[in-house]
Parts: sequence; C-alpha cells; structure tokens
Amino acid sequence: MKFNFQNKTIIILLLMAFQFSFAQKKDENIGSEVVNVVKPYTPTISDAFKVPETPVLDDAGNAKKETIKYSIFSFPVASTFTPSKGKAEGVDKTKQAHLYNNYATLGFGNYGTLNAELFVNHELNNYDYVGGMFRHLSSQGGISGVELDDPFYNTLLDLTYGSNYKDMSWNVDLGVQNQIYNWYGIPEGFGNTLIPSERAILVNGINPQHSYTTISLGSKIDFNEGILNEAILKFSHFTDNFGSAENRFFIKPSLQLAIMEESIKTNIIVDYVGGSFDKNYMNNIQPLKYGYTNFGIAPSFVMQKDDWTLNLGASVFYSLDTENSNNSLFVYPNINASYKVVGDLMIFYAGAEGSLEQNSYQDFVNGNSFLSPTLNITPTDKQYDIFAGLKGKLANNVSYNIRGSYINERNKALYKSNDYNENSSNQDYEFGNSMQVVYDDMRTLSFSGDLKADFSDNVTFGISGTFNSFTNDFQSEAWNLPTIKLNSNIDFNITKKWYAGAAVFYVGDRKDLKTKTDIVANYTVTTLDSYFDVNAHLGYKYSDRLTGFLRANNITNQAYQKWLNYPVQGFQIVVGANYKFDF
Repeated sequence: MKFNFQNKTIIILLLMAFQFSFAQKKDENIGSEVVNVVKPYTPTISDAFKVPETPVLDDAGNAKKETIKYSIFSFPVASTFTPSKGKAEGVDKTKQAHLYNNYATLGFGNYGTLNAELFVNHELNNYDYVGGMFRHLSSQGGISGVELDDPFYNTLLDLTYGSNYKDMSWNVDLGVQNQIYNWYGIPEGFGNTLIPSERAILVNGINPQHSYTTISLGSKIDFNEGILNEAILKFSHFTDNFGSAENRFFIKPSLQLAIMEESIKTNIIVDYVGGSFDKNYMNNIQPLKYGYTNFGIAPSFVMQKDDWTLNLGASVFYSLDTENSNNSLFVYPNINASYKVVGDLMIFYAGAEGSLEQNSYQDFVNGNSFLSPTLNITPTDKQYDIFAGLKGKLANNVSYNIRGSYINERNKALYKSNDYNENSSNQDYEFGNSMQVVYDDMRTLSFSGDLKADFSDNVTFGISGTFNSFTNDFQSEAWNLPTIKLNSNIDFNITKKWYAGAAVFYVGDRKDLKTKTDIVANYTVTTLDSYFDVNAHLGYKYSDRLTGFLRANNITNQAYQKWLNYPVQGFQIVVGANYKFDF
C-alpha cells in the first residue's frame, strides 16, 4: 500500500514538471496528434485509511510528570494611581413629625360655649411616668322657646401614675368629675289650665338644676409571662345633689393557660353595684335601695385550621340581689367562627354570645342626663345574640362589614318620660320635665353595614347604617329607640397647612309616652320626628405646635328633640386653638 502511493506520487510530480517545462516555451508549436483509444477507461477507487473515533493511546513510553514548585519574589513597586472615592446618591427623606407629650386646647362659641382641655405627661425615669387630664365643656344655654334655665357644665380631672417594665406594666388612675344639667323640658301646654299669673308663679318656682359628682379610682396591670395575663380594677362613687349615692366595684383578672398545645383564656369577673335614692317618684317618704353582686367566669380557647378560626367558650354568672335575697344563676354561650372565603377580601363570620350586664345609676346618667333621682336599678339578662355577616376588602384601601343579628334580652332598660301633674308641691323634676327607666323583655332583629375607604393619604371616608325591628312583651313600644340610624363622615387634607372634615347623622322616628295624672289619667303616645344633624370642621396648622380650628354643629339649624320636650341648641360654632408642647 505504501509502495503504490509513493510510485504514484513520483509519477505525478514528473508529469507536472514536464508540463511546466513545455509551458515555458512560448514560441513552440504544439501541433496535432491522433490518439486511438484501444480500451475504455475504467476508474477505480483505492481503499482509504480511516482514523479511529477513539484512538488507543500507548502511554508506556510517556515520561513521568515532574512536580514543579513556584516561588514568588515580592518587592514593593511605587505607584502614582489613586482610585477615586464613590459618592452615595442622596435620598430625599421626609422629616419625621415630632410627637409632643402635652397639649392644651381652648375654644369659644355661641350659646356661651367654652371648651378647654389640658393633657400633660412626664417621664420620671426610664420606667415611671405621671400624667394628667383636665377637660371642661359648658354652655350658658339660650335654646329658643325654652322657659326654664338650660345651661350645662361638664368638668373632669384625671391623674395617672404608671410604670413600664420588661416583664410587666401597671398604672393607677384617680379621677373627679362634676356635671351640672337642667330639667328644662316641661311639656307642651304646661299650665294652660291656670290663669297667666298662676302659671308664671308655677313656672318661676321650678328650679331645674341638678348636679352629679363622680370620684373614681382604677388600676390595670399587664404581665408578659405567666398564667396571669392582666388584671383590671375599678371603683367609683357616684352622687347627686338630691341625696342619691352609688358605689360600684369591678375586678376582672384574665388567666391564660396552655393545655395540650392549646391556649385557654379565662376571665374571672366580680361586679358589685349598690346605692340608694332618698325618695320614690311622687312619693317623698319611701326611699329606694338596690344592690347586686355578679360573679362570673368565662373560659374560651381558639382553634385554627386552614382558613377556619373557631373561638369556643361559655360564661357562667351567679347574681346576688343583696336587698331582695333573690339570687340567680345564668349560663351564656360565647362562640365565634370565621372562614376566609376569598382570603382577606371576603371573610364569613358567625357566632352566638350572651352576658349578664350590670346596670348602674352612673351609666344611665351618661346615656341620659335628664333622669329623675328615683330609678329602679336591676341587671339586664342578655340571653343570646346570634349573628352572622361578611367582612373584608373591596380593594386595598376599602373595607366593608355587613352583619345581621337576633338578640333576646330580659329586663332591657328603656328611657321613658315620667308621669306628671301640675301640683306646686311637686319636686322640681315632677312637672313632666324628667325621665325614668323602665324594663321589658325584648327581641331585636338588626341589620347593619359599614364602609370605610382611604382614597389617598389625604382623603378618608366612612358610612354606616343600622336597621332595627323590636318586639316587646310588656311595654307597648320600644321607647326612644330608633328603627333607623345612619351616619357618614369625610376627612381630608386640603394642603399641608389646611385640613377639613364633615359628618352627617340621621336618627329615625322614636316613640315616647307622656302621662298627665291631674284628675283623670291622660295617656299620650308621642312620636319624636326623625332628624339630620350636619357638622363640619376646618383647621389650619400654623406650625407643628400651634393649630387653629373652627367647628360648626347642627349647621341646618334644626330644633329637633333628642328626648321628648328637650329641643337641642340650633346652629353652633366654636373657634379655638390647640397648642402642643414639651417640658
């Protein structure tokens, strides 16, 4: 094979050399020649040598690799290169608003209105602090069409001392409050049977002023570790200028214990109220006394699985009637369940709750300041409140809550006008110008909904409404309870300095009963008309310390009656300022 290849190579080289030599002779005539083909040419292809895909290496003759060691000789080299330093890009930072510990507010308005507030707080060291709050709101009256005096005063002073530690925190509060009101709501047509001079003497002889004084002491302690989670303690002494007095003591420790990987929370409640009224209504001889001590325990625990959250619990109360020796045992459900239908966008919730609610003279006055000091006090047995609803978000900045409930209550308290006559020997609250508390067994079907939206950092909006349907066992009506209540509010920042807001309230029709008992009892069921109350405010931030404000209430100037024969003040305006400071 090698020999043929070499021979062929030599022959080809000789032919090329011979042809090249003839090509160099330019003038020579090649001429012509006849070639006779004796045999046709048949080409053949010789075998080709192929390189294997995987060559076989013979490493027998390879030399052994030597181990080479490198050594570096280091010596300093002078360099004139200086790298430039990087410069961080500046970030615009909003200056954090300074939070002041104290503020003072002062405002003046028509009807002789004075609104003053002072709040101070001072840290004694890293753990202890002391604070105080003073509030005063008063008006000199002047409601159109009112014959009796109608000013009011409400003054409150509250002092606080507390401590915050790593494992616990506690505080003690001491408060004093004085309230002065007037029973100015004499009935329409009062004294019309009298001659004008006698009527004037009767009306001018009524002194409608009455006052309340509250002294309160309270404390709260929180623990970060241990079985005792928190404990609340409250005591209040409530009196009026007609010799009435009431004491209220409330204590509520909350325990939290882990059993079999479940956390069980238990509230223990002791609630005592006791007091007396010097006189019964239209009976100046027989006093009224009352006293109730409610002992309660309410354990509960929470179960969570996937999108379900279940809170199972119950409460048991034992009530002691210390005046009538009438003791009772009550058991209530406390069950709540929720299911995330569409994450946080839609959450379904339902439950059943109940409780023994302690009523008191102080709580009733906070709800209605025109009560006579002749009340019957008893607890309300809220047997169950079965409810269900949907809540969630329509968007990141819009939330909603829709709820329906059915409530069954025994001894539900209702405000109702007192019976009256026009006897000049009456007490100042016995001329049809005061109200009482009556009780009834009631069922309430309620539907409510609310929507809240933060359209931006500068605009917030909210609207809510409630519809109620009442069923009574003893009273002919659900006195002074509206079937419809609506309210809406909006707040917005106009500029960095200016802000404003508005609120609208609607309260539907209510019913009350006025009974005149001169000779023959005359019962009159009266419907109090529904009303709108439109309020607005405007503020200007002069600095981070000083802010001026203007508040307008009852802008539509409606002389509506919140209670029967008690018209409210018309258009009201208050102008004032708020100043923040540190010591």
